[in-house]
Amino acid sequence: MPERDLALLIEAAQGAGEIARRFWRQEPAIWEKDAGAGPVTEADLAVNDYLLDKLIGARPGYGWLSEESTDDAARLDATHCFIIDPIDGTRAFIDGQQGFSHSLAVAREDEIVAAVVHLPEMELTYAAHRDGPATLNGQEIAATEARLASADVLTSKAAMEPGYWIGQHPPEFKRSFRPSLAWRLCLVAEGRFDATMSLRSAWEWDIAAGTLIAERAGAVATDMRGKRMRFNNPEARLDGLVIAGPALHAEIMDRLATGPRG
Repeated sequence: MPERDLALLIEAAQGAGEIARRFWRQEPAIWEKDAGAGPVTEADLAVNDYLLDKLIGARPGYGWLSEESTDDAARLDATHCFIIDPIDGTRAFIDGQQGFSHSLAVAREDEIVAAVVHLPEMELTYAAHRDGPATLNGQEIAATEARLASADVLTSKAAMEPGYWIGQHPPEFKRSFRPSLAWRLCLVAEGRFDATMSLRSAWEWDIAAGTLIAERAGAVATDMRGKRMRFNNPEARLDGLVIAGPALHAEIMDRLATGPRG
């Protein structure tokens, strides 16, 4: 079943990319979501409508959780649930940057079992299911075995605030950034960067697909307190994330003030 779901997600992601391309750099309509939740475009909604029709049409018994759909608690009663971000990196999309993605995942109970992150303008398709390797355009990928002193970490400036770190001293790793959170997780899976983290709450649709891809590439993926991430929750957000190879993940958690303590 994960293999069949993965094939469906890949096909759907390719179709989503074709729709997004019709709007990219074409001045799509833009408006702000309520409660300061950020911008949305007509492209986000068009992709969401396509994915809802495509995926639920193929798997009518699955639940549905998407950034651009009204949440329906019925998803909590379904054994499987799609977790979707139609366009991750909407601001990059609006600015005409290539670094936006489509993030598609299937959860079985609270575990992600199939995942795709597709960047149509960069022709990158990251994919994994729970029983196989992580791949990029069909080729197997793996996370690095870097250590903290030499690590290149994808994270925002906010993660370097002293209060997050033991002794008020952030580590002196190299900090980098990319606009799509889903893509950041995949860049760690690919080994182009050594870790990614967010020390603020993260929406499930941003990280569900990338989390499985990173794990199948050999990375450890937890929330910022070192706990396993569980998905399809009643409130669809998690307590941050830390994703890196095993040794680097342990080093980061040892330095974080939020990390587990013996």
